Amino acid sequence: MSDDLATAYPRLAQQVPKTHLADLPTPIVQETLNTAQGQRRVAIKCDNLTSKLYGGNKVRKLEYLLHRASEKKAERVVTFGTVASNHALATALYAKSLGFECTCLLSHQTRTANAARMLNMHLQNGTEILHYGGDYSHRVDTMRRSVQGRQAWIIPIGGSNCLGAVGFVNAGLELAGQIATGELDVPDRLYVANGTMATAVGLALGLALANLPTEIQAVRVTADIFANPKAMRRLLVKTATFLNAFDASIPADLADRARYCLRDEFFGGGYARTNSATDRAIETARAELGLMLETTYTGKAMAAMLYDLERAEHAGQSMLFWNTYNSRPLPAGVERPSDVSRLPKEFLRYFD
Repeated sequence: MSDDLATAYPRLAQQVPKTHLADLPTPIVQETLNTAQGQRRVAIKCDNLTSKLYGGNKVRKLEYLLHRASEKKAERVVTFGTVASNHALATALYAKSLGFECTCLLSHQTRTANAARMLNMHLQNGTEILHYGGDYSHRVDTMRRSVQGRQAWIIPIGGSNCLGAVGFVNAGLELAGQIATGELDVPDRLYVANGTMATAVGLALGLALANLPTEIQAVRVTADIFANPKAMRRLLVKTATFLNAFDASIPADLADRARYCLRDEFFGGGYARTNSATDRAIETARAELGLMLETTYTGKAMAAMLYDLERAEHAGQSMLFWNTYNSRPLPAGVERPSDVSRLPKEFLRYFD
């Protein structure tokens, strides 16, 4: 397993260690798409294959976040998400693999095909599931009950803080290494779903560290309270400052070198809600690229790339799609569980 950040910055790796969970580097494949501008070659970074247990982009963050929980001698990790949250399920699965108990504070979302399966996965895993809803005081009370007296360590929604973002600084350097060995040419644009921002922020900083000119197309898939220009800049600066604090060889102005564009046009009707552009992108990815995407994250990021591929002004640009969706099969069905005692009654609607 490679660790490009540790190789390039051993002092940082010593100060900010991780628990190895991911199978790295993830492969890059190059495919051809038919567009209005003719046939176009596109590259795909297969982060759907980050691990045999559960793939997707969350694993890279959890390597650092769960290591910190171990350092703090936590017995339980607590995190947040919606009922079909990949982050929540990934956290629960990897927490169990490392010997932690796990509590997931879950909120409602638009019903998707996978929501019932994800809840059943939590039940199989032994995750403590709590409904995280209602007014502010009710949410605070729920969170308090989940942590008090339990030696718990809280992981933020999406695993998105400066420590989680370090996982994608590493990913940016990993991509730079694959470019250096000739696996692909330097892409002009990199398309990635932007939910709670740490993935896009980390990639932007990693590519800046490698002095690559690639611009991150951070395709917003969550409400703008979670992903907006001010918050993205704040996380970018905080992460760059964090890195420099532990290794002064990392440029102090790294945040200013990062190249990214926050894209809002493909959010559609809301989180997890699909539209014609997303549906078309998912079908095109399946038929022409052999990719299985979904409506919440990767379908919208693919829609952005397909839109740009159709524009004459981008005809000469090379593009890379970062596939953040877990492709490992989930050994759970969608049927209503026979024992619902560990499932909040509010979530029974996802089995109707």
